[in-house]
Amino acid sequence: MAWHVEVDEHTCIGSGMCASLMPEVFELEGATARARAETVEPDETVLDAADSCPAMAITVSAGKEVVGPRP
Repeated sequence: MAWHVEVDEHTCIGSGMCASLMPEVFELEGATARARAETVEPDETVLDAADSCPAMAITVSAGKEVVGPRP
């Protein structure tokens, strides 16, 4: 099952951590990051990007279950 990736543009501070870790999934657009696509194949590095976001602006979901960021 594909994961849904969302970046909250109101929370994002544009640190670029996500784009550095997974440039094929995230990109900086102006002062904030965005997901290049709404869905991605499950990948541990996507969760690492969500975990490393200093603003906790990235949410990764599998169906209705939030899988990232991890506690």
